[in-house]
Amino acid sequence: MKKGKISSLQMAMLLYPAIIATSIISVPSIVAKYAKNDLWISPILASVIGFVTVYIAYELHKLYPKKTVIQFSEQIVGRFAGKIISFFILSFYLLSTGHIIRGYSEFIVSSFLINTPISVIMSTMVLLCAIAVQGGLEVLGRLAQLFIPLFVVPIFILVILLSPDYDMKNIFPILSEGIMPPIQGSIIPGGWYSEFFLIIFLLPFLTDVNKARKYGVLTVLAVMVTLVVVNLTVLFVLGSTTSSRNFPLLNVSRYISLADFFENLESAAMAVWIVGAFIKISVFYYAAALGTAQLLNLSDYRVVIWPFTIIFIEIAFWSIPSTAIYTSYLIFVLPFYGPIVQTIIPLFLLLIALVRQKLIAK
Repeated sequence: MKKGKISSLQMAMLLYPAIIATSIISVPSIVAKYAKNDLWISPILASVIGFVTVYIAYELHKLYPKKTVIQFSEQIVGRFAGKIISFFILSFYLLSTGHIIRGYSEFIVSSFLINTPISVIMSTMVLLCAIAVQGGLEVLGRLAQLFIPLFVVPIFILVILLSPDYDMKNIFPILSEGIMPPIQGSIIPGGWYSEFFLIIFLLPFLTDVNKARKYGVLTVLAVMVTLVVVNLTVLFVLGSTTSSRNFPLLNVSRYISLADFFENLESAAMAVWIVGAFIKISVFYYAAALGTAQLLNLSDYRVVIWPFTIIFIEIAFWSIPSTAIYTSYLIFVLPFYGPIVQTIIPLFLLLIALVRQKLIAK
């Protein structure tokens, strides 16, 4: 099964927008409902899940260096239990890909292309991602290298140009209600941090796997810093009204006015969302396609790519029919569903694998 090779740096460039793309749009307002003006602390606390997930994935990879979780789970817990775990993990990635497509489309339709049917937005993005995944992992890695500036630079520009509108007093009082509100707020971004388990589908195909753990940790740090900066930016501009906005980063971009030339830079927020969503959906798409091919013992994962386009569009269209339900999914489902599938289950696999190794050594 030809899958291609990428470097650890390309892996980091794939993971960074794959984690941050959807979170910077939705997380600030959701976290603000719990943490209020301490919303910038929550991503720091939640990053623990990211570091733990990267550690678990890397340790599993060291034990089974040429295999993904779909392949080595059967070796750890047996054929039958391994198939069930693999099916459960793949179901998560299939559903998550559809939900990500829905969230992307809801944002585009509600904020920019109001009169465009949402099915058109979903279909065009899925087809574009399918073509990218068809090209293989090397193509995805190079696309990430090409598009990462288009993702990072607009965020940097927004933060700088919004600085005249900052009201630093909005950050005070810090921890006025104790540490519990930020901890409650950290549960939400924890769902996104657990997505670092996607690294398990990339590690077997790295040209410099010895650098993988370093780049994995650096990517978690980069995501944490980005979320803290975005949350602070939104807080400094919107203050206590942050929790009432659906897309606060888009809202603050409308505050920009510099020399009557740079004004209403919603396009920057849109660029971040489209580029980030493209990479994120492509990475999830790749993981789902590769994992399914490995579970079914297919010779090439590309045979499932085009059937998956229909499946993803159907999931996106029917499973989450509105923005309100999508927000409920982000608050009540993803923060628990994500870590269970991508952190807790892999942790149990790692513990069982280590115990088995010790028993064999004896």
